[in-house]
Amino acid sequence: MVTGASSESPIEAKKSKSKTPRKPKDSVLKQSKLFSSLTLSAICRSYNNTVFNCFTCLKCGEFRLFFAESPAEFFAENKNIAGFDNPGKCLYTTVRELVENSLDSAESISELPVVEITIEEIGRSKFNSMIGLVDRERVDEELYDDFESSKDREKRLAKEARTQEIQAKNAALGRKVKESVAPKGIKGRAEASFYRVTCKDNGRGMPHDEIPNMFGRVLSGTKYGLKQTRGKFGLGAKMALIWSKMSTGLPIEISSSMKGNNYLSYCKLDIDIHRNIPHVHLHETRDNKERWHGAEIQVVIEGNWTTYRSKILHYMRQIAVITPYAQFLFKFVSDTADKNVTVRFARRTDVMPPVPLETKYHPSAVDLLLIKRLISETSKQTLMQFLQHEFVNIGKSLAERLIGEMGPDFSPKMAVKSLTSQQIVRIHQLFRQAKFDDPTGDCLSPAGEYNLRLGITKELHPDMVATYSGSAQVFEGHPFIVEAGVSVGGKDVKQGLNIFRFANRIPLLFEQGADVVTRTALKRINWNSYKINQTQDKIGVFVSIVSTKIPFKGTGKEYIGDDISEIASAVKSAIQQCCNQLKSKIVKKIQARQQQERKRNLSKYIPNATDALYEVLKEMAQSDASKRKRNGAEDAEVLKKVSAHLITQDTLKEKLAQHVEQVDYEMALEYATQSGVSEEPRESLYIHPLDHEDKKFVDFHSPCFVFRLFQ
Repeated sequence: MVTGASSESPIEAKKSKSKTPRKPKDSVLKQSKLFSSLTLSAICRSYNNTVFNCFTCLKCGEFRLFFAESPAEFFAENKNIAGFDNPGKCLYTTVRELVENSLDSAESISELPVVEITIEEIGRSKFNSMIGLVDRERVDEELYDDFESSKDREKRLAKEARTQEIQAKNAALGRKVKESVAPKGIKGRAEASFYRVTCKDNGRGMPHDEIPNMFGRVLSGTKYGLKQTRGKFGLGAKMALIWSKMSTGLPIEISSSMKGNNYLSYCKLDIDIHRNIPHVHLHETRDNKERWHGAEIQVVIEGNWTTYRSKILHYMRQIAVITPYAQFLFKFVSDTADKNVTVRFARRTDVMPPVPLETKYHPSAVDLLLIKRLISETSKQTLMQFLQHEFVNIGKSLAERLIGEMGPDFSPKMAVKSLTSQQIVRIHQLFRQAKFDDPTGDCLSPAGEYNLRLGITKELHPDMVATYSGSAQVFEGHPFIVEAGVSVGGKDVKQGLNIFRFANRIPLLFEQGADVVTRTALKRINWNSYKINQTQDKIGVFVSIVSTKIPFKGTGKEYIGDDISEIASAVKSAIQQCCNQLKSKIVKKIQARQQQERKRNLSKYIPNATDALYEVLKEMAQSDASKRKRNGAEDAEVLKKVSAHLITQDTLKEKLAQHVEQVDYEMALEYATQSGVSEEPRESLYIHPLDHEDKKFVDFHSPCFVFRLFQ
């Protein structure tokens, strides 16, 4: 036990009548020593030796203990950081974490993901039977918060009577009467809703011995290197397990099998939050006759499906947009048949993006603490080797120049482990001031323009869509790539701007107003200049940002800030590129519509013009010979044909229709030239199939066409 003293502040010294600090009474010291000698060992055993310091304050004589909080305790007390704000948000975040883990697992073995997610509503009686609790009838009704007193009942009945009276008067006067809504019962605080969330995939699976630590130990996993990852904190299903422990007390159940294994691992566990270690109830192997590989995770939590139903379905729709190579089956199961939901998101393509690669740190992106950690973990001996192998874009020549610039205390062959704190600070300062080449985007794995277009088309069915994938750019030493898509029209799309945001290929559904994508689409894009009506058209804006470090803002990491100029300009440029593509399509559409309008207006007057013209020609043909002499040779020839009935109303109508077609084509061509459209109006061309009898050929199938190669 360490005894420490505490000095008084200047303000406290002024208030004190005595200039010398008071000594604690002997009785207080004796009591504190007696307390420490009797209970310290018991406290240490209770908290698994988390007590790391204890002392008696000489100022007040109070005995104090300091405890080290485990990571699991921290996230349990601050669960809103991980997106577990309320029961509804907890249900949504649990679904999201399980789905994203399944996608990561399948993509890591280059397997097309098949994910099944089921939410089963559990009533109070069923939940009580699951935990072995017997339902009891209420004895003291007034004890419950949903109890309605006689006075409250009178007020409610009086209000209902007034409403019925008003409706009767309106009906007598012939006014529209609103349908009466049945009064909702008061829901007490104890009437929580519970759900069993199950997620099954065809991914890598988990090693049998590692399952307890993968789920029962917070801040331990495979997502802590420098690479593009879907996760935000690396918690995954661990936070769902913590919430299950806090809300239901039931353990999580995991079934897993790796590819090629003839057995299946089954584990039932929960987490010791105070010690941050798994508490295993059952861990065994079972037969895997179907040779299935992947994982199936089942957890029972408190939630709220009613308020977060739309968010969960919206998330599933957006994850299907950004991963069209995956197949999803979502089910909500309830005892009430009307509430059941089944949605299947079919796979559209088998083209998967590459697996993200782990990379080294860029010199301009490291801080002092990270440099010290890299020095302690490196296997290299000399400073030269350390600079070359632990950082990107530092070759031998640049490393020599950097060491020369550091000062006379540094040399290429000096032991990197012998660097002092002052020397490490010098290295950090030079890293911040020196100029380095930007890192490449080879370690990143964007969705791809092809997949993004397919996802938008599959889920929204727009009239027009344009996509763009930018080149790799850099902010604060981290590479990033921005992909964008803009659609016009579609199914289940509201009028105006509908913004879909993705970060490292996961949807962002909350705090949209402060996001860089939202602000760029609303304030920095002049939609009218691209022939798009921002308020009337159904516009979908899709922006996906991938990076080794997503600059999230806020504790929940639900939006990307607007304060990084490199990302803001890249987002604006990507959206503008899509708008330019759409503008050419919209101009062609407008041109075709105007062409049809002109043709319709001209064709409408062909019968009247034909009748009037034929009557004039007929009158001229019947006039006397003296008047005919004033006509030219061509006119005389026409009049002869009219007299001989070679030119009739039908022939005139046909000629006028041909003239309308020709004039319409010339006007469309002139309009296209003036409006900057380089292509001429085209006509449909239909290719007849070849006679392939006695021919050897190979068909290459594509979503858009079939290419036949003859041998």
